[in-house]
Amino acid sequence: MSKFTLSLFEPNTLLPHRAGITGLALALSDIDGEDALISWDISEDAVELNWECSDKEALQWLVEQTYEIQDGLLVARSLKLSDDQGRYAFSQGVLSTFLQHSKQRTLEKTATPIPIVVEADKPEILLSCRKLIDCYYLRELKGVFNNKGQFKSSISVKGQHLPGLVECFLNGEYQESPTGFIPLLFLPLACNYYLMTGGRYALVIPEVTNLKVWITRRQQRSGYSYKDFRSPSAGEAGLRLLLEEQTISNLKSHKVKYCEVYQLGKQPWDNNQSGLKQAVYRIHASDDILEIYQSAVVLFPSKVRLTDKGEPWLALSKVLPWIAENLVAQRAWYSGFYEFRKANDIYERKGLVSMTENFLQLDEQKLFDAVQGGFSNYLSGQIKQAKRQGRQLDYGQVTDKVIYRLQRPNTQQEFAKALVDFLSQFRSKASKGTGKEIYSWIHGHEWRKARDLALLAVATYQGKTQNGAPNETDTDAVNITQEAESKTEEYVETL
Repeated sequence: MSKFTLSLFEPNTLLPHRAGITGLALALSDIDGEDALISWDISEDAVELNWECSDKEALQWLVEQTYEIQDGLLVARSLKLSDDQGRYAFSQGVLSTFLQHSKQRTLEKTATPIPIVVEADKPEILLSCRKLIDCYYLRELKGVFNNKGQFKSSISVKGQHLPGLVECFLNGEYQESPTGFIPLLFLPLACNYYLMTGGRYALVIPEVTNLKVWITRRQQRSGYSYKDFRSPSAGEAGLRLLLEEQTISNLKSHKVKYCEVYQLGKQPWDNNQSGLKQAVYRIHASDDILEIYQSAVVLFPSKVRLTDKGEPWLALSKVLPWIAENLVAQRAWYSGFYEFRKANDIYERKGLVSMTENFLQLDEQKLFDAVQGGFSNYLSGQIKQAKRQGRQLDYGQVTDKVIYRLQRPNTQQEFAKALVDFLSQFRSKASKGTGKEIYSWIHGHEWRKARDLALLAVATYQGKTQNGAPNETDTDAVNITQEAESKTEEYVETL
């Protein structure tokens, strides 16, 4: 008789092993134990396995109960992926991470188009997929058992089978014990997979502290769309998992507090694989951070667009990953707008306006309002001058002049002088009584944040009526910015 106890709190386990135990618990929760070849018990922090047969028979049976191939896609029964989008995302995610090496799976030589409806009122997107014939999980597990069908004391785990485990193949294979090897077979069930721009992948591994609570949350999960499968950055992918874990149910206790994100892509030392570890992020997120991120997801969504040839594709926001990377690094969400705007002349302005209206602190709001007030007075003078000259105001040019004026300084002293000169020349009611706050901003260690805020204030300015509502007739700005808004997707990459 063989008996194994796999605990989340075993001191020698890594996060992938603990997540693998979670995946194993999920798989077992979906198996009818009446005629099972093995028996098991799932507690809050451990899975206990027992069997009378050989280790080889037991493990092969368990894996076969977990994975299967349907219509050329790898399917995990316990995930209950009922639609094509969910099955495609899981299968493609696993094949591009855990089974990325050609030795780990066999695919058909020709690709098959898979039509997917991403938005109800938009054309179908055609995804190209080579159907799966067989893979590591459904083959005989070699190098794991001795001649009697019992576990070897040390089991070799190849680097490509667990991305990031081995830095380079020159370091050799990773040696694992049976209790460490078993969870790795079920790790794919607990992970999330995201396709990023440039053909890279993000593999997100959650930290789980209570098996039963996590299984309940995962069973409440309602579908998985192709939009959920696409992510513009590794940091955004990690925040998405944490937000998903928080909002799946009202179970706040034992929620996933952090996750690890493996960013996979090309490495110069191995041209045979495209899913080697490029970076690893450990992502924590407070409720406040997730609140900001959740709003950003709504304000900067991915959208179906058409190419010049009329072919549909999914355009990803470039503002969302910029905000996400700031949140992951525990910075203000608008940090680095100075560099961001330099690289991206066109951005989702309406979304940024909403972010500034809802997610600025009191001290940030004072500086922001002072700059917008000064810009409003400057703009008013430009409008009057344009009318006297009998021409229409070039709002884009006017805005660029002010942005350049505040963006040109490279040092703290230069920026302080430029901002003070601007606010002094175009005084506003909003700047009255804020001298001390502005002084501390521009002469303190956070002067770069002040520069980001000042530029953001100009870039997101909206004319106001007397009752405070946006005034679309205040300037010609609205028409111009709406035209720029329609070109937002020019800076995103195609699939």
